[in-house]
Amino acid sequence: MDSTCPSQNGSTADATLGRHVARRLVEIGVEDVFSVPGDFNLTLLDHLIAEPALKNIGCCNELNAGYAADGYARSRGVGACVVTFTVGGLSIINAIAGAYSENLPVICIVGGPNTNDYGTNRILHHTIGLSDFSQELRCFQTVTCYQAVVNNLEEAHEQIDTAISTALKESKPVYISISCNLPGITHPTFIREPIPFSLTPRLSNKMGLEAAVNATAAFLNKAVKPVIIGGPKLRVAKAREAFVELADACGYPIAVMPAGKGLVPEHHSRFIGTYWGAVSTTFCAEIVESADAYLFAGPIFNDYSSVGYSLLLKKEKAVVVQPNRVVIANGPAFGCILMKDFLQELAKKLNHNATAYENYQRIFVPDGVPPKSDPKDPLRVNIMFTHIQKMLSSKTAVIAETGDSWFNCQKLRLPEGCGYEFQMQYGSIGWSVGATLGYAQSVPDKRVIACIGDGSFQVTAQDISTMMRCEQKSIIFLINNGGYTIEVEIHDGPYNVIKNWNYTGLVDAIHNGEGKCWTKKVKCVEELLEAIQIATGDKKDCLCFIEVLVHKDDTSKELLEWGSRVCAANSRPPNPQ
Repeated sequence: MDSTCPSQNGSTADATLGRHVARRLVEIGVEDVFSVPGDFNLTLLDHLIAEPALKNIGCCNELNAGYAADGYARSRGVGACVVTFTVGGLSIINAIAGAYSENLPVICIVGGPNTNDYGTNRILHHTIGLSDFSQELRCFQTVTCYQAVVNNLEEAHEQIDTAISTALKESKPVYISISCNLPGITHPTFIREPIPFSLTPRLSNKMGLEAAVNATAAFLNKAVKPVIIGGPKLRVAKAREAFVELADACGYPIAVMPAGKGLVPEHHSRFIGTYWGAVSTTFCAEIVESADAYLFAGPIFNDYSSVGYSLLLKKEKAVVVQPNRVVIANGPAFGCILMKDFLQELAKKLNHNATAYENYQRIFVPDGVPPKSDPKDPLRVNIMFTHIQKMLSSKTAVIAETGDSWFNCQKLRLPEGCGYEFQMQYGSIGWSVGATLGYAQSVPDKRVIACIGDGSFQVTAQDISTMMRCEQKSIIFLINNGGYTIEVEIHDGPYNVIKNWNYTGLVDAIHNGEGKCWTKKVKCVEELLEAIQIATGDKKDCLCFIEVLVHKDDTSKELLEWGSRVCAANSRPPNPQ
């Protein structure tokens, strides 16, 4: 035990609620907390910043603090944010909803009212003018897996530890409200250092696991050209290594669903690309949809991932493996089975079958190279991404914003060790600014490359400031095409045109001579190459912001196809009554 910590029999001067929260966050692996101060959380923040192993990252607004905790959790496995009561809580709730949809354990802590104000019929500031203080709690109940309102010390230790351990077990956000007058008060339950959690591991039902493996092996072994596809729930199931074991053993070609990119190794010898229906990697959809059996590990089939419900898949050919459940074709189904255990055991039972991959090799033609243009011609997006591809290594990570960057970044081939994150299920524009802040803070040994559209950037631009304060060295490509391009392709209208900003001028103004920041506006290939050379050379220790000006109609062909299909899905008439 640290000599500065109170012993069980020693002084209780440091045995405060605030210190316990700080030490518990450190114990679960949190080194940075993203916060916005407000009068109800100031005392708690005092105790958090007093913890040497914990760094407080003050953000410009609550939404970005939540997005930053989301980005941090993607790398570290858990993130934390601290805001004030109601005005802060309801500002951050959109980011917490996104973390919930992406199965990320984010500890959302809110400074709450003084304990003496509960049940008094008093009206407080930062509320909607009612004496009932439960509005914020009720809002969070639908986007968190556990809620704790800490307004007395007797139950505080149990409430806090239950909330945090539940977040880790469920891989979902939790909400903790702590009354503003409690963090500095001592209590005997806080005397000891937080004992590390020993979370009871979930176990597979052995009989069910054996039955599921045998049934699946029989189903796949009789197939002629089976394939396997990894989905986004590989993360929450902690089954990435098990998926690779299965891929190595079976000989099938492996693909990844769009939201699972970064979870499946793209350097694998039988990786065939992203399966995304009509907008898949070239030749990937043909192999997947012509297969006579396919195993999906951790999929999410929503309107976006199914390209407006247009996937050419048949349920009777599919094995769908979720974190705790396996369904073979139209049945049977097996519950209480962990994906990790299932994939590892299945790898031992499958016959090696490379037929589908051999078919892929027969039809595969390497991607075409964008036609060369004069170095001074206006820059095209496909040319830009060919040069971003060359920047990737095990020392980089890619953050893709909602929009055309989804499709362009999907086509990047990730080297071994290169990180990749985007928010497909929730799809909140502006997410990438805060997520880049949080992700970069969690992986200081990597250089984050963020691809952000101008419309999305306008939503959350302020926390470029926080990146500078934290001395981050990310490279941000701001793609300026004058509007919400993804929405143009779904349904166009004048509302999709935005006011153009001088983006490099804005970032220079935020920089204001403090910290390391370099900006550049580029319009042609020659300028882009020069900017990349400087960003990766002389300015490698700086936050680099490169504004790329492109034509408003310069989009990926995948977005054009996807947008038309999603538009058709959105515009379906009501079913007849």
